[in-house]
Amino acid sequence: MADEAFLVGPAPSQQSYLQKDKIIEIAKISGAQAIHPGYGFLSENTEFAQLCEEKGMAFIGPPATAIRDMGIKSTSKYIMAAAGVPVIQGYHGEDQSDAVLKAEAEKIGYPVMIKAVRGGGGKGMRIAMSPEEFEIQLDSARREAVKSFGDDVMLIERFVQRPRHVEVQVFGDKYGNCVYLFERDCSVQRRHQKIIEEAPAPGLSMETRRQLGEAAVKAAKAVNYVGAGTVEFIYDSKTGEFFFMEMNTRLQVEHPITEMVTGTDLVEWQLKIAAGERLPMLQDQITLTGHAFEARIYAEDPAGGFLPGAGPLRYLNTPPSASDVRIETGVRQGDEVSVHYDPMIAKLVVWGDDRSSALRKLRSRLSEYNISGLSTNINFLLDLSAHPSFTSADVHTDFIPEHYNTLFPTKVVSDELLCKAAVSLILEEQAAARQAQLQTADPFSPFISHPGFAVNMLLSRRIELKIGETAYTVEVQHKPDGSFFVVLPSGKDCHVKAQLHRQGNVTHLKAEISGHISQSTVLVTDSGVTLFEEDGSHTFCLPELKYMAEKSKALMSEGDAVAPMPGVVEKLLVSEGQYVKAGDPLVVLIAMKMEYVIRAPKDGLVKQILYNPGASVGKNKPLVHFEE
Repeated sequence: MADEAFLVGPAPSQQSYLQKDKIIEIAKISGAQAIHPGYGFLSENTEFAQLCEEKGMAFIGPPATAIRDMGIKSTSKYIMAAAGVPVIQGYHGEDQSDAVLKAEAEKIGYPVMIKAVRGGGGKGMRIAMSPEEFEIQLDSARREAVKSFGDDVMLIERFVQRPRHVEVQVFGDKYGNCVYLFERDCSVQRRHQKIIEEAPAPGLSMETRRQLGEAAVKAAKAVNYVGAGTVEFIYDSKTGEFFFMEMNTRLQVEHPITEMVTGTDLVEWQLKIAAGERLPMLQDQITLTGHAFEARIYAEDPAGGFLPGAGPLRYLNTPPSASDVRIETGVRQGDEVSVHYDPMIAKLVVWGDDRSSALRKLRSRLSEYNISGLSTNINFLLDLSAHPSFTSADVHTDFIPEHYNTLFPTKVVSDELLCKAAVSLILEEQAAARQAQLQTADPFSPFISHPGFAVNMLLSRRIELKIGETAYTVEVQHKPDGSFFVVLPSGKDCHVKAQLHRQGNVTHLKAEISGHISQSTVLVTDSGVTLFEEDGSHTFCLPELKYMAEKSKALMSEGDAVAPMPGVVEKLLVSEGQYVKAGDPLVVLIAMKMEYVIRAPKDGLVKQILYNPGASVGKNKPLVHFEE
């Protein structure tokens, strides 16, 4: 961690991390000689790179001219075409009027990609499938681009359906040397943002790999590139053709997988290049060994359209790091995932001798990444990495929509899970009672003792559990030897022997259920129990008290428009007293720098707007109240 920390401003990035002068001021106060801009915010900002130079501060990145030429996507396409790098058909002109952009889209042919010229990370990017939705998508992309980059200039390109996203890591020094460190496949995405990456890209011949690398170096040299950069290509698996998409003039989030397969430290390279040294290695010295995956662990709801989440990390337990397992994160248990920034919690990076072994290791370590307190995509990543098409490397950017039904199956709660959940609650209750006995002056008090024993009978309890919208009733009978007889909703009964073992922050449940022995990680809270298994986490909730449920219902009338995720109200699109129809836009919500339009759930009269622009709102909180 840093030796010193300085306050740059309030949480919204426009008032803090995007304040160039403030960051320069802090750098001078701290005595820093150089600034590493990281992955986002000002990392690809021409003005900031120039300001660093003017203030005598080394910017650990490319020269401002390269950021300018490659950062403005319309300019970069012209430069690439002139340099002989294949580019895709599109409009990159200066006339940004709605009419011209729409006319150019008609010339290119639908579907088209609308993309911010200074964009990146999927922000300021929309797909228009038809002329009817072009203007709506254009307006949305512009608003998001202004929020993320301070610029709403757009380019329009032909949208290639079912392509692969293959990118090449390049590095240049101040002496004209430039190399490529092979490629990464980042095809599997949601909301145009990567969630799982691998290196090298599967299924490419060495000749194709060489051609991609040489095209990337040609692109970098065309702008006299210095430092770490990534040249992104659209790759057609059927024809083997590839087209320049854009260049990210910074270190990428997924750079660790390149480090894993090349045995390099790219941040060390950045520092050396910024200090005026030559490249540590030349092209023929860079070798490719094994295979690596990176899974991005996000606070989000995959089943709910991957809507981002926010809130506290109430419980966090990660797999151990090793030479072939890296965990890159900036949070600890108890920290808060904020609505103001990207909802990424961590990057899990693994390496193996080949793709199959690396993929097995990825799934194993994902199952050991245990989080409670907010929704994450870990279960989804486990399902994705086990999907037959993914294991066979049949990947493309439409992978998730194409395989949606198999990636989001209706999951059946097994009898074994129900047994474990019910018994875990009882064992945790007994452990709490024993602890209370140790701390009381009357250890024999019947008010704190939970022995599960009564004279002439076996104590039987009914436990109500809920997972999702489905409720289950499990009957548990205590036996004199400390084991349990469990009757399940299916009518099946089980004999269960179980005990809890604590190791620091982790509680393990060892259970023998009708002769089958297994071990799980378990977390019991006041609201329920979570079991962490090889196939992911399973959270069972205890029923809400009746008076609390009635109170919650009273606060929101049926049919009100609610926030599907935590966020900040950006814009109101209706006013009180206005009549709207189902599907009409009501509110623009910003969450994790992405824009979401909240629409009317029904026809009706707007009675009350509950939040003003700039206000923070929690998940499932009503935004617009309708006349009953």
